[in-house]
Amino acid sequence: MKVVVLSDTHGNAEIIEQVYEQEQGANAFFHCGDSELSYDDSRFHEMYRVKGNCDFDSDYVDEFVVPIGERRIFMTHGHLYNIKMMLTPLDYKAQEVEADIVLFGHSHVLGAQQVGRTLFLNPGSLLLPRGGNPKSYATIEWEEEQDELTVTFKTPDQQIISQHYFPIPKK
Repeated sequence: MKVVVLSDTHGNAEIIEQVYEQEQGANAFFHCGDSELSYDDSRFHEMYRVKGNCDFDSDYVDEFVVPIGERRIFMTHGHLYNIKMMLTPLDYKAQEVEADIVLFGHSHVLGAQQVGRTLFLNPGSLLLPRGGNPKSYATIEWEEEQDELTVTFKTPDQQIISQHYFPIPKK
C-alpha cells in the first residue's frame, strides 16, 4: 500500500496537481488542510481532505478516520489539538478512534514519530515550510504481510529529503 500526504499548500493548486500526477500509483491521497481551495476543487481528484484554520468552505470536515488496507488512518489539520505545543491531545484522540496512523499539518514542520502503537506524521508544507526544512510532502508505504512502514519525505520535484522505517505493532 502507498499513501501520499500533503498539507499547507495555501492556495497553490498547481502544486497539488503536480504531486498528484507524480504519485499516480498511490492507493490514496490525503491533504491535511490549509489548501485555501474550495472543497470541490477539481485538483483534489479523489483526495481525502480536512479543514484547516485557513479553509472556509463549509463542506470540509475537521477530522475523520478511514481504513486503508488493514490500517486505520485518522486525519485532522492539528490546530484543534494544539499540535504546535505537544502531541498528547492528538495521541488521546488516536487512542479513542484506534488509529494506526495519524496525519496532521498546521505547523509547517515535517516529522514522523511513533508513540506507542501509532505513527504520527506531519508532511510539512509545500508552500511555506518552517524549521529550515525544504518544501515537502510525504509518502507512507507498507506491505500487508510485512511488519514495517516506510515514510519518505520528498520535495515537490521528488528529491528524497529523508526516509524512515517504523515497526508495525501486532494487533
